[in-house]
Amino acid sequence: MTASRLATGGSAIDRSRPIRFSFDGTIVQGFAGDTIASALLAGDVAVVGRSFKYHRPRGIWGAGVEEPNALVDLGGTRATPNTRATTEPARDGLVAKSVNAAPSALADRNAFLDRFARFIPAAFYYKTFMWPDWHRFEPRIRAMAGLGTVDADWTSPGMADQINHHCDVLVVGAGPAGLAAARLASGAGLTVALVDDQQSPGGSLGHRAAEIDGKPAAVWVKETIAELAAGGHLILPSTTAFGIYDHNLVGLNQRHLDGRPDTLWRVRPRQIVLATGAIERPLPFANNDLPGIMSADAAFAYLRRHAVLVGRRIIVATNNDSAYEVAGALAEVGAEVRLVDIRRDGTPAAAANVRLIKGRSLASASGKLRVDGVTLDDGTRFDADCVVVSGGWTPTIHLFGQAKGKLAWSDARAAFLPGEPVGGIAVVGAAAGAVSLSEVFAGVEKAFAGKENAATPRSTGPEATDGILPAWPMPGSKGRIWIDYQNDVTVKDVELAARENFVSVEHLKRYTTLGMATDQGKTSNLPGLALMAGITGRTVPEVGTTTYRPPFTPVPLASFAGARVGELMAPVRRLPLENVHRASGAVFQEYGGWLRPAHYGGNADAERSIADEARRARQSVALFDGSTLGKIEVIGPQAAAFVDFLYYNTMSTLKPGRCRYGFMLSENGVVFDDGVLVRLDEHRFVVSCSSSHVAAVHARLEEWRQDRFGRGAVYIHNATPDMATLTVSGPNARKLLEKLHLGLSLDDADLPHMAIGHGTYAGDEVRIARVSFTGDRSYEISIRADHAEPLWAHLREAGQALDAIVIGLEALMILRAEKGFIVIGKDTDGTTLPHDLGVHGPRAKRKTEFVGRRSLFTEEASRDNRMQLVGLAVPQGEAPLPTGAHGIKRIDGRLRSQGFVTSSYQSPTLGRPVALGLIERGETRHGETIDIQYLGKISKATITAPCAFDPAGDRLHA
Repeated sequence: MTASRLATGGSAIDRSRPIRFSFDGTIVQGFAGDTIASALLAGDVAVVGRSFKYHRPRGIWGAGVEEPNALVDLGGTRATPNTRATTEPARDGLVAKSVNAAPSALADRNAFLDRFARFIPAAFYYKTFMWPDWHRFEPRIRAMAGLGTVDADWTSPGMADQINHHCDVLVVGAGPAGLAAARLASGAGLTVALVDDQQSPGGSLGHRAAEIDGKPAAVWVKETIAELAAGGHLILPSTTAFGIYDHNLVGLNQRHLDGRPDTLWRVRPRQIVLATGAIERPLPFANNDLPGIMSADAAFAYLRRHAVLVGRRIIVATNNDSAYEVAGALAEVGAEVRLVDIRRDGTPAAAANVRLIKGRSLASASGKLRVDGVTLDDGTRFDADCVVVSGGWTPTIHLFGQAKGKLAWSDARAAFLPGEPVGGIAVVGAAAGAVSLSEVFAGVEKAFAGKENAATPRSTGPEATDGILPAWPMPGSKGRIWIDYQNDVTVKDVELAARENFVSVEHLKRYTTLGMATDQGKTSNLPGLALMAGITGRTVPEVGTTTYRPPFTPVPLASFAGARVGELMAPVRRLPLENVHRASGAVFQEYGGWLRPAHYGGNADAERSIADEARRARQSVALFDGSTLGKIEVIGPQAAAFVDFLYYNTMSTLKPGRCRYGFMLSENGVVFDDGVLVRLDEHRFVVSCSSSHVAAVHARLEEWRQDRFGRGAVYIHNATPDMATLTVSGPNARKLLEKLHLGLSLDDADLPHMAIGHGTYAGDEVRIARVSFTGDRSYEISIRADHAEPLWAHLREAGQALDAIVIGLEALMILRAEKGFIVIGKDTDGTTLPHDLGVHGPRAKRKTEFVGRRSLFTEEASRDNRMQLVGLAVPQGEAPLPTGAHGIKRIDGRLRSQGFVTSSYQSPTLGRPVALGLIERGETRHGETIDIQYLGKISKATITAPCAFDPAGDRLHA
């Protein structure tokens, strides 16, 4: 390969702006508009990387996202590993390093591995490293895995933007098909978003000759873009549509040339037009991976766009008509060109200065660090410094496949084409199998049939033809014929997979790693499938394809993250009365995503403040801000059936104006959340879930509503942020509430425990629920969040005569633990079932279906040694048990855990520690003393009932 820059030409480069950058420590010169790859070619840099497994030298193959070889690690402010040199603009001062090579791609110390290729075929590691122990080899193998290297000193250039956009038509691809589609959509009065992964629009029109509507293609492209811009349509260059998701949501990744982080676009169009083009395939011959062997269309693009001539003595090998224009263009600028066409008949005429050899194919290439010649199948040898090949075109239908589109095999095109249409998606141009511009424009016109629009463009230049004779890798071929350049998959590897019965397309992919490279098999998948078809006596469509998954090209993680850092990643939810609590000396901490008062009185002696709050709460009356409790309304004619299905307990028997405590379970039967369900009337419930689970419970309710109930049957409304809930608890709770004159009777006969009432305060309706998380008489008053401050101030003022105390969450945790009340996620784990918590009734008695029911009767759920909720008492004078300490027992001389402490506190009311835990067979072991171990220290604890304070529940009515 003897590539060079021509003195003139190059539509993409600006010769008045020279640039310099380094590659593997060597200075490379170029011009603004160059890609890293075009600048390397202009500098005659042949070896740009090393293959993954054998570390064979690799050169530039393509000119776009299909590139499997030319990957570089970028340093500096935009440090990025595994960047395609073919798509990354060359910038002044850029530092690029080849991947999978040390110290450089040209002089890789691991190149010796290729000598042992016969001993390391496909899947060799599965077989070779099993004896004596895989783990002896694993560290070294993992160290050698991967390609690029992450810079440990890299710092993020900043947060990436994320933009949501809606339009009538999203056109993906700004080649001739995409531009025509955008123009027709605009003419029909539709809003258009046009995206293309190239810096400049035009696609193949940027290097292939054409006339459209009697104008040079470049003029037509410029006019079309100007017309779209004048119409206010969105045009996004350097932007890749990387995925189509549910409901035609399209993800776009926009690259910025000024060093800014990429921008993630989430676009929801009414219609998607895929004008994504096609990718040129390689040809199979021995040593077809040598540097200097490249795509014919890529060589053409480098010539016309960057004025780079890829060689002086060039072999053009093809099985289709598209390479003839390439051969003529290369010869026109002074290269000695031989065109080898495997077809004997039906070929177009070659340019006068191109030597055409028909009916022959390449058998092998020769060379070491770059190609120096080829041998034909008849034994004829030609010297060559570059070989450009065209094995046909594979339509880029990845996005169509992601949208669940089915593919149809075309013998005429030797490729998979889009099959049955997918609603809201049209595929046009080369992606649909069109070859000539007239076919392209006819397909676009068909996609917009029935809409008033501008006239469809017409091609008035020379037309391409579509003659192709398939040239697939053949079983039993001699020499090493590469199918996947990056992952070093050869014909023999696919044959080995077939011999070992890995003939399924998915098994083939994983056994050989075919198509698992960073290019996702864009050039290798179809040849690999065709080879497996030939080996197994099947057709290519019978072999099938692997699943197309997003992203189509790599997307930086920063784009997905966007501005989601710190509180933007996990927003701290705040109480409506936060400022009021701060003014009262509250010390705030985060609990379950909420910023809440932990205690009051500052941090000078937090432990004493918390104990004082808990003690005084039992003696008189405590005020607590419980606004974080869930208030999710379930409304509709099937609301009762809905909550029955969602809860472990039967809830439909609940009378209006009453509350019931219950569990929600996951589908595996594990306790998901607990809380109180309030029934307001026949068709309206309020789910008062735990504070940290509000978002998850809301999502869960919506999920099951959509799955089993229509929106007309059940409607979900999360009113949690709309209302503040202020809790009054303690022996004097009723006396304090009576001072507020809320307009309802607080007598036990009228408002018993687990009932609700409605009153008014300062003209606002309030809901009073008599429920308790402390074990004392308690009332929860719910009022409009923006009207809560006067009510809170009135409660505090009226409470002074009753020695009321404002408490934080830490004191509340002590009070609930004294009563044995649980906190989901603290006193349960990912295996806790409801009967582990002592709630057996619904499991034994309920006959109707509910979420998680079947899982409660599995062998695992019925084990007699399950961990169950218990209390744990320590001897007099002992300190509280450490949370997380394990109950242990000795079996066959070895210590074994039999459970652990979940909550532990010093109770100021009882004057001793209280603790809860999950212990094996705990329900049947009350009174038994067990060993508790923590950090090597062993202490004693007695298993008790969970409730340590007021087990009879008299204080609920005190």
